[in-house]
Amino acid sequence: MFEKKTEAEITMLTIKEAAALVDGLTEYRVREMCRSGELPCIKAGKKYLINKDILIRFLGGEPE
Repeated sequence: MFEKKTEAEITMLTIKEAAALVDGLTEYRVREMCRSGELPCIKAGKKYLINKDILIRFLGGEPE
C-alpha cells in the first residue's frame, strides 16, 4: 500500500511551495485546507508542512 521511504526521500513543502506546484492553487487556499484538516499536514511552530507525495495523491494527479 505505502512505499517505505527513507528520511532523505521524503519531501516536505511549505504553503508557498505547495501553491507554486499547482496552477490555480493559491497560498490562501492551501493554508485554509491545512487549518480545516482537509489537507493532511504537520504544523511546525507557526508553519504548516505538507508532504509532497500526499499532496499529489490528495489532488488526484501526478506531477509533470
